[in-house]
Amino acid sequence: MPGLAAGVKEGQFPLEEAIKDISWKELGDRQLCGSCVGRLAGHLGHGMSNKERGAILRPALELQEPERCWLCDGLVTEVDKFVALVLKSLEGWEWRSFLIGSRIAPDVAAREEELWTAVGSAHAEPLKTEINREVGKRIESLAGRPAEFEHPDVVALIDTAFDVVQLQVTSLFIYGRYRKLVRGIPQTKWPCRRCQGKGCEHCGGKGKMYESSVEEVIAKVVMEQSGGTGHALHGLGREDIDARMLGRGRPFIVEILNPRRRSIDLVKVEIAVNSSSTVEVSDLRFTNRKEVVALKDRTCDKTYRILIRLSSPIDEEKVKRGIASLLASPVAQRTPIRVSHRRADKVRERWIKGIEMTMLEGPLLELVIRAEAGSYVKELVHGDQGRTEPSLAGVLGIPCDVLELDVLEVHDGE
Repeated sequence: MPGLAAGVKEGQFPLEEAIKDISWKELGDRQLCGSCVGRLAGHLGHGMSNKERGAILRPALELQEPERCWLCDGLVTEVDKFVALVLKSLEGWEWRSFLIGSRIAPDVAAREEELWTAVGSAHAEPLKTEINREVGKRIESLAGRPAEFEHPDVVALIDTAFDVVQLQVTSLFIYGRYRKLVRGIPQTKWPCRRCQGKGCEHCGGKGKMYESSVEEVIAKVVMEQSGGTGHALHGLGREDIDARMLGRGRPFIVEILNPRRRSIDLVKVEIAVNSSSTVEVSDLRFTNRKEVVALKDRTCDKTYRILIRLSSPIDEEKVKRGIASLLASPVAQRTPIRVSHRRADKVRERWIKGIEMTMLEGPLLELVIRAEAGSYVKELVHGDQGRTEPSLAGVLGIPCDVLELDVLEVHDGE
């Protein structure tokens, strides 16, 4: 059996292991190029290319160089073409990191599967892995930017059969805290239920039920800088439309889809958003999708300010006794009537952590309440026709209406 190919150091490639573990005699009349031969032992010989592995194996196995490769049909020689296609597709996009993916023609993939079945695949590397790696190495060298497997700015997916590149641009994520200074706007864009955003008589042709939202105020500024195609806002919970969000604000992450520019000036974003009369933001920083998941999974207490109208004036001591009774045990809350059309009908037990009476003037009562995550504070006040027990209305023995509700603090530990 011939020795190692010229230029290959002894011990760099485990030739005997490759010959022993791969059923080379089962190649039959399948003639393979050097890269495809080497790829059958692609997991052997660290730091080598498949072409170098093939250069060692071919003389040892007395394999001839074919005019055309039975498996790849010349695909492995088209790396430069794919590199050019990728770089062309990336023009006009700002990116700092990338990842290459590829689609191999079904007939080529079928031949590869047939070959692996015949000779064994314990040490084999897929053809698409070699294409991805070799194209990626060239892009790194030419563009001077790294391939990134965890959070690439863009994934370039090469269709090797049709010479087409599809870009999958990673969303831009910006974390911050928002304060909603007015009542009457939702946290996120609220599409019209009748037309699903197309525009109809019910929504006045706008496609949405409210003129604006916290999401739209923030995203508009970022969209102008980034050139994105869409947006979403992920919040740590949400306040009611008729409630303000005050204090330090509510943690959120705004997601911008398909951003052409990623170098966003967050100081300018903050200044532009805060010039509105409805929303303010602070603590802006860049983040990623992983933190979106963590944000949505978090739960924390909230502190509220509630202005209440009592059906009749009541003695201050009776109010204090009623408040104390609400702190003594968990409050059982059946899904409120106002949200029962979109949430499961069940009973939830929540603790009220603290209540402070800050004003009692005739029929007007103001309370500051700290409640466990998931508490329905409006229902805690009026009782929701007996669906919340105990309630302020129940312990006072008179009807109570919520006039104003503000979230003063989201106790997220930051």
